[in-house]
Amino acid sequence: MPKIRRGGYIFVAWAGDHSPRHVHVYRDGALVVKWDLESGQPMKGHATARMKRLLRELVEEGKL
Repeated sequence: MPKIRRGGYIFVAWAGDHSPRHVHVYRDGALVVKWDLESGQPMKGHATARMKRLLRELVEEGKL
């Protein structure tokens, strides 16, 4: 289960979680967005441009 802190957010993904492959993004203990890593779209909530950049970086680094 990767749990990564970056840019004031906590990115959490569970190995073996249901499809599609996704990550939960929290700020101050509240869910901000549930992000579909396969389609690059939000499943729940809204992602800012900054958060999208952070998500791209984490995927490129192989952390998500």
